[in-house]
Order: sequence, then C-alpha cells, then structure tokens
Amino acid sequence: MHADGPLTGRPPAVAERGMVATPHALATEAGVVALRRGGSAVDAAIAANAVLCVVYPHMAGLGGDAFALIKRPGTPLEALNASGPAGAAAHRDWYAQRGWTDAIPDRGPAAALTVPGAVDGWRIAHERHGRLDWSELFADAIRLAREGFAVGRSLASWYPKDAGLLRDCAESSRVFLSDGRPLRLGERLRNPDLARTLELVADRGARGAFYEGEVAERLCAGIDGSPLEPDDFAGYAAEWVDPILGGYRGKTVAQLPPNTQGFTVLQILGMIENYDVASWSDLGVDYLHHVIEATKLSFADRDAWLTDPDHEHVPVEELLGSDYLRGRSAEIARDASLDMGDVPSGVPGGWTGERAVPGGDTCYLSAVDEDGTFVSLIQSIYHDFGSGVVAEGTGVLLQNRGSFFELDAEHHNSLEPDKRTFHTLIPAMMLDGDEPWAALGSMGGEGQPQTQVAMITRMLDFGYDVQQAIEAPRWLTGRTWGSESQDLWLEGRIPDPVVHELERLGQPVRMLPDWDDNTGHAQAIRRTENGFLEGGADPRGDGLALGY
Repeated sequence: MHADGPLTGRPPAVAERGMVATPHALATEAGVVALRRGGSAVDAAIAANAVLCVVYPHMAGLGGDAFALIKRPGTPLEALNASGPAGAAAHRDWYAQRGWTDAIPDRGPAAALTVPGAVDGWRIAHERHGRLDWSELFADAIRLAREGFAVGRSLASWYPKDAGLLRDCAESSRVFLSDGRPLRLGERLRNPDLARTLELVADRGARGAFYEGEVAERLCAGIDGSPLEPDDFAGYAAEWVDPILGGYRGKTVAQLPPNTQGFTVLQILGMIENYDVASWSDLGVDYLHHVIEATKLSFADRDAWLTDPDHEHVPVEELLGSDYLRGRSAEIARDASLDMGDVPSGVPGGWTGERAVPGGDTCYLSAVDEDGTFVSLIQSIYHDFGSGVVAEGTGVLLQNRGSFFELDAEHHNSLEPDKRTFHTLIPAMMLDGDEPWAALGSMGGEGQPQTQVAMITRMLDFGYDVQQAIEAPRWLTGRTWGSESQDLWLEGRIPDPVVHELERLGQPVRMLPDWDDNTGHAQAIRRTENGFLEGGADPRGDGLALGY
C-alpha cells in the first residue's frame, strides 16, 4: 500500500480472510456471503457471476461465455475455457442461403450461433473447487430475478442506446422494457422467467437443466432464425487448458491461451520491459506513447493470427519469444507514431487482409478465500444486450459472440461448425514466485489488454495501490466501439500538454469525458507485503470491492 500515490475517490478495500470485487455491489455482496458461509473462492465467483447475470443483463448472462484463472497456494495454476463453439448447422452456406454473404448480422437470431459456455464453466470449476452445495450458489440471483432490483447507473445509461434493439424482439421488449420504454435509474426490474431458469439450473445442475434438459430445448425452440439446435448444447463441454505465462518486473503474468487475445498483454509487457518505465512520469508522454505503440504492434500480431487453435495454427511461442519481442520494441520510435492500420505482423504467414474490429461488453470479477485461493473470472454476452434476443419463457439473452466470425473462407477466423471464434475475454493473474499475488481484469473488448497493462505498470512501476491503478486516467487505441477509424481515445483527466504532445507525435487523439465507461470497468485484488488482501473496483461502473 502506498499512501503517497495519487488521491482517488475511494480507498482500496483491505481485509485478511477473504475478498470479492465485481462491477456491481449486489454481486459482490453475494460473493462475500458465500465466503462467510464457508465457501471457496470458486463458490464466491459463481454466486457473484450468477447475480451479475440478473443485475447487469446488458453485459453478462447465462447465454454467454466465460474464462477463468484459478490458483490455490501450493498447486498448479489452472485455466478454464468456457467459450462455446458454433453450432453444427452454423456454416457459411447457411448464411449465404439467407442472403448474408459479406458478414454475419451483428444482432438478432442469426447472430446467436454459438453455444453459451459460462454455465458449464461454472460446473467444472465447482466440481473441482466448490465447497458449498451447487444449489446454494444461486439463491441471491434467483431472489433478485424474481423480486426485482433497482436499475443501476450503468444499466440505466445503456438502456436508451439499446431500446430499439430490445423492441425488435417481442420477448426482449416484454422482459426488459416497461410498455416499450427503457427503465430509468432506480426503477425496479424483475425477470421471473430468468428466476425459473436459475431454479432449474440450481435444482438439476448445469448438464441436467441447461445443456441436456429443459433449458436447452426452450432456448432453441424459443428463437426462430438461429442455427443452434439442442444437440449443440448436449455436445458441449467447457474445458481446462494450459495457461500462457510471461514476466514483468519479477512477477509472473498469466493469461488464457488462444482462442483468447491473452497473449497481447504478455507481448505489450514484454516490449515495454525493455524500457526504464519507472523513470517516466506516470501520466507523461513517454509512458503513454510507448505503451500505445507497443499495443499497435501487438494488435497487428493478434489480428493476423488469433482464432481457434483447434482449427488453425496460432504461433504463440514465437509471438512471445524474448528475441522477437525485443525486435518488436525496437520498432517503437520515441518521436513518431505508427499508423495502426499499416502495421504488419512480425511473424510471416498470418492474415494480411482487412483487420478485425473486436468490441463488446463484459463483466470481470475477482475472488479470494481464506485458504488463499485466487479466482480471476470474466464473463460476457459480447455486445450490450448480446444478440438482443430472449428465448421465450427463459428470461435468457443469447450472446452474439459468433457474429465476430468471418464469412471469407480464406480468413483464419472464418466460420466453421464446431469452431470457437476469436475471443476478447481475458482474465489476468499475477504470481510472486509460485504463489498468487494479484487477480485483475476489465470489460471492454480491445480495451481489456490496454487496461490490464495500465494497471500492472501502475502497480509495479509507479507504486499505485489497486484502487489508484483502477481510477487513474486511461486511454483506448484502435477501432473500438464500432469506430471506423484507428483513433486514440484519452480520458479528459490526462493533462492538456500531454495530449498536445501526443498529437504532435502523430497520435490520432480524440477526447473522452473525465470518467468514461468505454474505457472499461476494472476490478482487482492483490496480496500486500504485509499479508492483507487489497481490493479495488471501478467507479466507472457500479462496482464494489469488499472483504472480511
């Protein structure tokens, strides 16, 4: 903890026995209740995520995917991939026959083409690490769905943007709107159909209810125009995978392997570790410019290669090689900026056509239990309100993650049945030696690697505590949030002289408000040098870090 760091809106939460940090206070409370009942960090994470599926429906849901990193002291780090593949009928011809030859629709039933993976991810995590009964984990989520909750600031701000989308589906309008009107801040939102779906999952389990039972049947029958079938659900299983590792300032940084963009964080950190970052100002031109340029180089590699490694080779070892990253960092000029649209991959053989434009909305949470187990979990339905389609009688919004597939047969991320798409979701964990030191992450598509790097460098190079690292002004580079141009978005709290100097260097600067949730909702928990847990949650969202 560093008392001499920048002043923030709130201090970090500090506790000893356990802690949860999520983007909504009610989800955090549910996680802490699970810990106090003797539950594990995995129990707390599932309980919190289930509540987020109710109170943050624009960003999380049973119809989405999830990824997690789990580390118990004295045991190997584990990585969980709970992203679902395209259904068996979801092939390029299926879309061509319906008039879509250039791109998969962003919204609507045809965008709901991948199996939701999150619920099965909860199942396999609980089977390995749960201490509470499965059914106990959903009590808070069921109650909030049935009785209702007060619409928070984030949901209220997204409602007007997405009211038209929700009106396009009669069931979505019935569930989420009030006589066709978006709910306002503080109004009560109930979703009794979702409460019943959660009850089925709690009583019959993930397989018996959601993937091989009544819920899968209802989800497929309730959406006309999706290629998903019940057999796609029955054939899906989340899986344990090997994490990928990098280093920064003596700590080990862990990420999920492809099909996620996790290697981009390790690349950016590997490039900037060649510089004396601590000698720069924490909001100065050198710091921002070098991190932004490293991001451009990393994103060029990502866009050239990232897809499902079971279908296409992704050269992760080469992309993370120390000599390779040293060479990439040499491409960064102190007095000029790279044009992001023209930066090639440094590894030959990758895609060189039109660049991807990842975006999306997400929920990230961290949990730590009394045994010292750390969980870093991220979950999403992709775009705000996902596909925009609720299957009748379920209360479940299906994700539109599959809309990120390409219909170009030559593209490495081309749509194929049973293939997982390029995924933006990346939970992070940091280890000190072999023990967990921090769990951190953020929502925000392309912003996720950038926010993680900002948090890590601010903690390790500039001595910020986790709340300071979360609250400090952020930036966002790339074609994000549907933008057609490769802009550099800066929060307004970045000093004007720094903004002007970045413009002089050729950065395509555009300004955001002082606090803007487009730069993500970040959360983190870390272990302090005195043995306490220190947690933070992002004021850009509705979050809370709470320990006991």
